Amino acid sequence: MDLYDSVFFLSKKDETPEILKTYLLQIENLFNLSVKTIRSDHGTEFKNATLDSFCESKGISRQFSVPRTPQQNGVAERTNRTLIEAARTLIVDSKLSLTFWAEAVNTACFVQNRVLITKSCNKTPYEIMYKRKPVIDFFRKFGCVCTMLKTSDQLNKFEAKADECYFVGYSSNQ
Repeated sequence: MDLYDSVFFLSKKDETPEILKTYLLQIENLFNLSVKTIRSDHGTEFKNATLDSFCESKGISRQFSVPRTPQQNGVAERTNRTLIEAARTLIVDSKLSLTFWAEAVNTACFVQNRVLITKSCNKTPYEIMYKRKPVIDFFRKFGCVCTMLKTSDQLNKFEAKADECYFVGYSSNQ
């Protein structure tokens, strides 16, 4: 079964433990469930004292794949490849700079969670996760021209009330 995907962008790998801890706690609180197992590769970002103590305190078991064998982590590897290919398509089609790669990956993840149908359930990952159909009528083409309302109170009488921009993704909290 396909799962709801989330992506996080890090400056350094040592940010992983805190982001993972926060994410796991959010998932547990949001769905009133407890995480039982974390599967990962043998990367140092997943094997450290911080995550060891967190997992031990929460009763989370850890499973590691054999080093340098991405085929053992097939689901994650296929998901990564799918998101990267979708992001590449978004960037090429929009003719935006490659500097927007993270926004493109984030947008690809957001859209795929809401439109790809899981064969076994005949539902989207969003429907499986939140138990309701996703609203998609607000979707826009990545890279399309849009306007952003200026909210400053300091606008001069004849100053434009909006700036022309390019659409590069959806908000994660609205």
